[in-house]
Amino acid sequence: MPTYSYACKDCTHSFDIVQSFSDDSLTLCPECSGTLRKKFGSVGVSFKGSGFYRTDSRSAASSSASSSSDSSTSTSDSSSSASKTPAAATAAD
Repeated sequence: MPTYSYACKDCTHSFDIVQSFSDDSLTLCPECSGTLRKKFGSVGVSFKGSGFYRTDSRSAASSSASSSSDSSTSTSDSSSSASKTPAAATAAD
């Protein structure tokens, strides 16, 4: 069961209480019968395991494979354009 923190608006009395999720929120201060409000604290988050960082989602092999395929495409383009140029020059002669 969670622990909730309350603070009184009138007398500034603050306290913690363990309540079930189905319980209603407290509205009256036990010290002065004033109006209570819930205090919200920060939540501690702990990331454990893989997949929380940008580098965890990709392996080194997949990024190097994509860069090698890009370089092989540019190499084949330059070799095909180089082979077309001499053929055109010999046809013109």
